Amino acid sequence: MQLISLNTARAEPLLIDGRPVMTGIRKRPVDGEVEVRPLGLEGDEQADPSVHGGLSKAVYAYPSEHYAFWRTVRAQAQAAGWDDPLSWGAMGENLTISGLAEGDAWIGDVLVFPDCELAVSEPRYPCFKFNAVMGFNKAAKMMTQSGWCGFYLAVRQPGTITAGQSFTVRPGPREVSIAELFRAKTKR
Repeated sequence: MQLISLNTARAEPLLIDGRPVMTGIRKRPVDGEVEVRPLGLEGDEQADPSVHGGLSKAVYAYPSEHYAFWRTVRAQAQAAGWDDPLSWGAMGENLTISGLAEGDAWIGDVLVFPDCELAVSEPRYPCFKFNAVMGFNKAAKMMTQSGWCGFYLAVRQPGTITAGQSFTVRPGPREVSIAELFRAKTKR
């Protein structure tokens, strides 16, 4: 399992249906070591802490394996060309990871990096801002139908993190997976 890309953004306005809406969803890859604090990554912001951020949703991880799907559906929706790239962070994630998908991530599992530990806390539930950054109005529905939602992480041990690092998973109680909780709450 590996951290492919480390992504941050400052909250800024995004034009949605003709009005500016503050959001931190437009994450971009960053180089070098980044400090991991109890409320998230240094240099990252969430515009609406009632739904993103806080101690239990400090960091958002998304599997890189799902990116090919999103490139395809964006092209099908004519929101992008067939050969257009989709840069890491495009899902709004802080951590683009490989080797750990929603069905294998359990509430309470801990991702152990060389200098920090992050606990799996809950799935991400998509909203209208996700539609806006993907460029088509059915993106949130597609995320719900696919179950490829990614997951939030709570900071168990602050420290630093760097793109390219490997990580391991220390199992939690293994009572409910991210995929199971997402399906139960979205009733798909």
